[in-house]
Amino acid sequence: MPGKKYKKVPRYFGLRIYLLSTMMYFFMAFPVAGILLFKYIPDYMTSNRENMIDNTVSPLSRASENFSQDTLLLDHPESDFIHIRISDSMRQSLVINPDTLISQEGIQEPETIGISEDNKIGGTMSLLIRLLLISFILGFAFNLPFKIFFRKKRKGKQIPPKLHKYCRKLLLKTPLINAGILFISYGITIFYMVYILLFEENLDEINRQFYNQFFFISIVSSMLALLFVYFWQKHRVHIKYLEYIFGKEELKRRIFNIKAGRIRNRLWISASMTTLLPLLIVLFYLFLTVTTVKDLNIEELNDDHVSILLGKYNTLDMGFGGKAIANLFYVNVINSLLMFIGIGTGIAVAFMYLLFFVRWTTEDIVYPVKELVKHMQSAGQGDLDNYSIVRTNDEIGELTEGFNEMSEKLKEYIQNIFEINEANSRFVPNQFLEYLGKNSIAEIKLGDQVQKEMTVLFTDIREFTSISEQMTPKENFDFLNNYLGYMEPVISNNNGFIDKFIGDSIMALFPEKAEDALNAAIEMRIKLTEFNHITSQFGKPPIDSGIGIHTGTLMLGIVGGEGRMDGTVISDAVNLTSRVEGLTKLYGSSVIITEDTLIKLSDPSLYNFRFLDIVRVKGKKEAVYIFELIDGEPEHNKNLKMLTKEQFGKAVQLYKKRDFEEALKLFNKIITQNPEDKTISLYIERCRRYIRNGVPPDWDGTEELGFKI
Repeated sequence: MPGKKYKKVPRYFGLRIYLLSTMMYFFMAFPVAGILLFKYIPDYMTSNRENMIDNTVSPLSRASENFSQDTLLLDHPESDFIHIRISDSMRQSLVINPDTLISQEGIQEPETIGISEDNKIGGTMSLLIRLLLISFILGFAFNLPFKIFFRKKRKGKQIPPKLHKYCRKLLLKTPLINAGILFISYGITIFYMVYILLFEENLDEINRQFYNQFFFISIVSSMLALLFVYFWQKHRVHIKYLEYIFGKEELKRRIFNIKAGRIRNRLWISASMTTLLPLLIVLFYLFLTVTTVKDLNIEELNDDHVSILLGKYNTLDMGFGGKAIANLFYVNVINSLLMFIGIGTGIAVAFMYLLFFVRWTTEDIVYPVKELVKHMQSAGQGDLDNYSIVRTNDEIGELTEGFNEMSEKLKEYIQNIFEINEANSRFVPNQFLEYLGKNSIAEIKLGDQVQKEMTVLFTDIREFTSISEQMTPKENFDFLNNYLGYMEPVISNNNGFIDKFIGDSIMALFPEKAEDALNAAIEMRIKLTEFNHITSQFGKPPIDSGIGIHTGTLMLGIVGGEGRMDGTVISDAVNLTSRVEGLTKLYGSSVIITEDTLIKLSDPSLYNFRFLDIVRVKGKKEAVYIFELIDGEPEHNKNLKMLTKEQFGKAVQLYKKRDFEEALKLFNKIITQNPEDKTISLYIERCRRYIRNGVPPDWDGTEELGFKI
């Protein structure tokens, strides 16, 4: 569109979306794993110590059945030694501690304190990383054509049809496909964890509890990561990519092959992603960092224990006893530290999601609305060729689609009105409406009128009746339309407009300058020569025309009845112009103008004309001075008339002074030079008549034309 500022072709994002979502997954999952590991270290230490003691004492107990008993000393944190009886034959003091077991069989190392091989976290994460590498490769292969497409688009290179077809087919599906590619990794990992929890028999209770909690945080993290990929890609597709792949007609309507959505649902999703799900992570951290009172392994809580657990609230005598408190939980120093770390991580995740989702949601709503408002403003200024891209599948998309449909219908409607007005202007000229002070023909009403001085031009084909008798009705219409088609542009090009066609006659009005009418008359004569040249090639006889021009005051108005009205010009000037046009036949002139037109010319010297006569036409009381516009004659006739113009003027002067004999001599001399000058022949005939019959007593040089020519 003219004046439209086009956006720069964007870059296509693929792997960076994968990378950022994966980083956010690990950012959410790893701190939880660390907290879980730290939380369960004491349990692992206790469990490993018990296993170590069991594995050590059991063989010795079996040995005591065969040997006499003595005492085996085992280092233990709650007593100096554990006394175990062994036989005299093995009476060697064996000191067993958590670091080294000394026996006759040598040195044995206890199990490592921490996550044993029964814990599957390491294997799970290793599986996830390998699966993510596969997803990255698949994602790269899927998104590469889009990246190539937009790179070529930015550089202005030609897009291969197959590449364009691929991008056009899959662009709207890229959010779901990209999320699905990553779901392969997270989904397989989660199903693997489910399998471990359900079918792994060697998983002890501590590792099972650890693995179970990590499983739930993995589900939440995976869901957040996948939704992050889906909504980021969807945002870029709708806001950045659509207009570079789909065509104008497609973008005017919703092209999303899914059920229409709602802004409300989008806001719910955004709110959930930015508050609810991160809040679940915070709550999860809170539950991870609490310890039940039972975990203190105190068989019976005394008053001192209760006082420590309740603190200053113990003075309120709330009725808590030892058994009631045992079912509650507390937060120790380490748990408090872990809780703050976990909550801080959850807030950081919520903040990152908040930044992204608020931006996406805002742009997905505000950008299409601003774009729509901009195009509405353009439409209001008359630019109905623009359209707004339907970027969403919700109420905004529905509104945009409705605007595009409305814009198209308005364009069609205005185009129809324009065509109707254009058609009406062929019947009622726009200039006619302007002078009546109307903007359109719809405002016209019966009786509208305006008075204005204009120059009127009448033109008529000479002897057309006899010419038309040689043609069929259809040939007559074709001939006239062809002729009028030559003449009409000449009038409009000279600031005039045609008031009406009367058979083979044209009545034109020139509202600005009298020169426009004269220029049009001269050009019409030239066009007539061209017309005759062309029609002669089809065997048609040449035609001639006469043009009469007069300037006077006109009354433009609407006449008729309520059922049928017509715009017309009512004025004595119109009738006089018609009579002047008829005089062209009598005087053999191509163009005759009246004195009223001549005196309106700003510079008469620009034209060649000669005085013809003073006439009083039928229906007029006042005499009219008429002049011949020599410039409208064929070149040969024009040269001869210009050559005899001075002599002709003297002869006419003698004629008006009743010196008919001298005038006759001069006219006879002129006609020898220009025998085709019909005006000279007319004056010679008049001179002879007056010489022969005498002059009426009241004759003043004015010719009385009591007949209509």
